[in-house]
Amino acid sequence: MYAFNYDPKEEFLHGVIAIPARRALEKEKINSLEKLSDYSEKEIMQLHGFGKNTMVKLKNYMQENQVCFKEA
Repeated sequence: MYAFNYDPKEEFLHGVIAIPARRALEKEKINSLEKLSDYSEKEIMQLHGFGKNTMVKLKNYMQENQVCFKEA
């Protein structure tokens, strides 16, 4: 098994949310669930690539990992 074009930055939320949303998080330097928890749901929804469907997927993933958004 070969890992080519491996970039650890690209791995955060890979397979959880779409590339445009992941790039928006990367642009804001959000590359871990810990950093994501410093933001409110409303703040993340304002980023490019985030809509209701993406937010549902993200919140489910966060819940599975015992992490939540900060209160607005």
